[in-house]
Amino acid sequence: MSRRRELEHHRDSLAEIRDIMNSMKTLAYMETRKLARFLDAQHAVVRNIEKASADFLSFHPELLPAAHSAQTVFVLLGAQRGFCGDFNHALLNHLDDALQERTHNHNPVLIAVGHRLSVLLEQDERVAASMDNAGVVEEVPSILGRIVHELSSLQEQTRMLNVYGLFHSGEGGIVMRTILPPFQQCLEQAPQHSHPPVLNEPAEQFLPRLADHYLFAVLHEMLYTSLMAENHQRVTHLDGAVKRLEDESAELARRCNALRQEEIIEEIEVILLSAASLGGGSRDVS
Repeated sequence: MSRRRELEHHRDSLAEIRDIMNSMKTLAYMETRKLARFLDAQHAVVRNIEKASADFLSFHPELLPAAHSAQTVFVLLGAQRGFCGDFNHALLNHLDDALQERTHNHNPVLIAVGHRLSVLLEQDERVAASMDNAGVVEEVPSILGRIVHELSSLQEQTRMLNVYGLFHSGEGGIVMRTILPPFQQCLEQAPQHSHPPVLNEPAEQFLPRLADHYLFAVLHEMLYTSLMAENHQRVTHLDGAVKRLEDESAELARRCNALRQEEIIEEIEVILLSAASLGGGSRDVS
C-alpha cells in the first residue's frame, strides 16, 4: 500500500509541474502573438530607412565615412529566462566562429544582454557590460536605452567603434548584423533615380540625423526578433517537456494500477483463507 501511495504522490507532483509548464508555454505563445505585430511594423521602418539612405548616399557617397580600424564591440542578445534549450550556448558558439573568421578583430568588447547569458559570461574579461534582457515586449524600450548608454560610454573612451549585433532570428538561425558604422552596404548600390532627393536641411546635417533614427530602429528590430525567437524556442522546449511528463505520468498510472490489482488479489486471498479457516472450524465443531 505504501509503495502505491508513494507513486500516486509522485504522479500528483508531476501533474502540478505539468500545469505550471503549460501555463508558461501559454504565456510564451501569447508573447509571440504580440511580438508578431510589433515585428511587422519594425521591419517596415527599417526597410524604409535603408531605402531612403541608399537613395541619399547614391548621390552623396562622399559623406559616408569609410570603414575604419576601431574598437570592435559585439552586442550579444541572449535569453533572459530559462526553458529555451541551448539558446545562449548557440549564440556563444557563433561568436567564437565569427571571431575566428575575422582575425583582425583583436580584443573585442562584449555587451551581454540577458540574465542567463550574463551568468555564462560572468568570468569573461571581454565583457564590458552586462544587463537584463526584455522579458516581455513592453520592456524593450528600456533595454534599448541601456544598450545605447553603454555604447555611448565606450565611444567616449575609444572614440571610434565598430559595433555588431549577434542575435537569434528564429528560422533564419543566428544573425550577425553591422550596427555601426551604418549604411556601409549602400556604397555598392547604383542610383535608382535620376535626380537627388530634395532635403529641408544641408546634406551634411541630414546624414547624422538619419543614422540616429537608423540606430534606434535596428536595435528595436534586433530586440524584438531575439525576443520572438526566445519565446518560440521556449514554447517548443516546454511542449517537449510537457509531453515527457505526460508519458511519465501515464507510466506511473499503469504501475499504480498494477500495484492496486496486486493489493486486490492479496485482499481476496486473505478473504478466501479466512473463509476456509472459518469453514474448517465449523466442521470440527460438528
